[in-house]
Amino acid sequence: MAIRQITIVGTGLIGGSFALALRKRKFAGRIIGCDRESALERAHMRGAIDKGFAEPGDAVRGSQVVVLATPVLAIVDLIDRLGPALPATTLLTDVGSTKMAVAERAIKVFGKNAGKRFLPGHPMAGKELSGVDYADADLFQNAAWFLTPLPGQNLHEGLFAEFAGWLDQIGARIAIMPAEEHDRLCAWISHLPQMISTALAAALVEEFGEDAPLLPAGGRALREMTRISASPYSMWRDIAISNKKNIGDAIFKVEQRLAHIRDNLATRQLAEEFEQAHALRKIPHKKP
Repeated sequence: MAIRQITIVGTGLIGGSFALALRKRKFAGRIIGCDRESALERAHMRGAIDKGFAEPGDAVRGSQVVVLATPVLAIVDLIDRLGPALPATTLLTDVGSTKMAVAERAIKVFGKNAGKRFLPGHPMAGKELSGVDYADADLFQNAAWFLTPLPGQNLHEGLFAEFAGWLDQIGARIAIMPAEEHDRLCAWISHLPQMISTALAAALVEEFGEDAPLLPAGGRALREMTRISASPYSMWRDIAISNKKNIGDAIFKVEQRLAHIRDNLATRQLAEEFEQAHALRKIPHKKP
């Protein structure tokens, strides 16, 4: 079955960028948005969607693919609400930043048919600014798009294969791994950097005050390390809740490293830390 219509629930940065990317790559079908009225108006003005609905049940009618592009806990809720009502031929997928909670809910809702109905996904792309106003048709260019297949899922047939083909066309690099492995990996390569950036920015404000001209004085390094501290809590709250253990473990191990550095600022062991850190840049670059 060819994809003639796609519904995107959540027309913000990721959902809006996905729609714009499909447009740029000449997707000939209809793109339906689901969001608040004000968000839908902006998405329509950007040319991201053909039509919009505030109610998910209305938005998914007639679509062969439904993409859930909301925060993680809302995705879990939407699987509950939409899953039982969707035709068996509709592919439901998501772009949530954690996958275990999403996959578990899909299996609970769809049972033994989960592998035929739901595809967990996560594009490693984003910005510190949210909303469709910041959507970018090239956001996924050369970005990893993780897929964490459910038991018995065949990504090389039917809508799964066609959807994966569109991911390839918008420039994403598909990487396949188990949901548990995904959540542990992303705790280190995505969630931990956010928490470190947030902690550093909050500590600077506490130490110097909100009016101190820190960024101009600090230069590029400080700007880069604190850029994502502007990311919205509304998204990161759900990530922190749904991946609490993995993020907590990662933070604890970095705390130990920082304590070791603090205790060895005037010893040779500080040089050893720098040497080990430099090894990260020497790891051969391998695409997912």
